[in-house]
Amino acid sequence: MGTALSSVRKKYRALRELLDERGRRVWAAAEANSLPRGGVSLVAQATGLSRTTIHAGIRELQQRKVRPLATGRSRRAGGGRKPLTFHHPDLLKALEQLVEPVARGDPESFLRWTAKSTRKLAAELKRQGYSISDRKVAELLHQMGYSLQANAKTLEGRQHPDRNAKFEHVHAQVKEFLEQGLPVISVDTKKKKLVGNYSNRGQEWHPQGEPQKTLVHDFPDKELGKAIPYGIYDLGRNEGWVSVGIDHDTAEFAIDSILAWWKYMGRKVYPQARKLLIMADEGGSNASRSRLWKVGLQRLANLTGLHI
Repeated sequence: MGTALSSVRKKYRALRELLDERGRRVWAAAEANSLPRGGVSLVAQATGLSRTTIHAGIRELQQRKVRPLATGRSRRAGGGRKPLTFHHPDLLKALEQLVEPVARGDPESFLRWTAKSTRKLAAELKRQGYSISDRKVAELLHQMGYSLQANAKTLEGRQHPDRNAKFEHVHAQVKEFLEQGLPVISVDTKKKKLVGNYSNRGQEWHPQGEPQKTLVHDFPDKELGKAIPYGIYDLGRNEGWVSVGIDHDTAEFAIDSILAWWKYMGRKVYPQARKLLIMADEGGSNASRSRLWKVGLQRLANLTGLHI
C-alpha cells in the first residue's frame, strides 16, 4: 500500500500542472480503477482530491461522457456546487443585519468595516440555522464591501456609557439623510504645512547631480507662516472641497470654509435641500464646547436658510 501511495503521488505531482480540472479528475478516476479495492481512497490520499471528485470522474469514464467541452471550460455549463446564497437567498440580509448596527467607517473614504470577527458572525448565523464557516463569512463580507480591521489603538480610556448609542444614532442620521438625497458632509482640519522652501518627502526628476535645494531647518517663516487646510467631504457624492487658510484654525475659519463649499459646490448639487448634516470631531475649530463654533453654525444657518 505504501509503495502504491508513493507511486500515485509522484505521478500526480508530475502531471498536476499540465492538466486542467477535468483532466485531473479523469486521470485520478483512471488511476483509481487500475488499483485493487480501496483505490479511490488511496488516490484521494495521494492527490488531495476529494472522493466525490474522483467518483465523478469514474462516472464520466463508465458512461463514456468524456466529450469535448466549450473552449475554456473544464466542466459542463451549470456543473459544480451551487453557491451558499443560492440555497439561502436571505443569507446576505441576515449577515447585513448582524453587522450594520456596529458598522463603522472612515468618513473620508466611505469604506465600511466591522469590528466583529468572522468567527463570531459565523457562530451567530449557525445559531439562526445557517450552515456556514467563518471563511465563507469573510468572503461574503468582502463581496458586500466590508473589510475586517485590526483592534489596535481603539481603547480611549474611560468611555461614556451611552457611547455606543451615540454612534448608532449618528449612523441612523447619516443613513436617513442619504436615503432622502440630503447633503451629509464630514469636516476636519487637516495637517498644517509650513509655507516656504522646505523639504518634502518624495522625489522629482531633475538633471543628475542637481537636486532641488531646500532650507536645512524647518523653522516657520514669520512672514509666510503656515497653510491650514480645512477639508469638507460630501459622503453622498464622494466629492471633496478644501479651503486653505494662513492665519489660525478658528471656528470662524471653519464656518467660512463650509459656507464657501455651499456657495460654490453644495447648493449647485443640492438645489432643493433644506437640511444639512455636518459630521465633525470634538476638538479644534469645531469643538462641541466652543461657543464661537455654535454661534458660527447659527450664522451659517441664517445665511444659507438650511436647518443644520
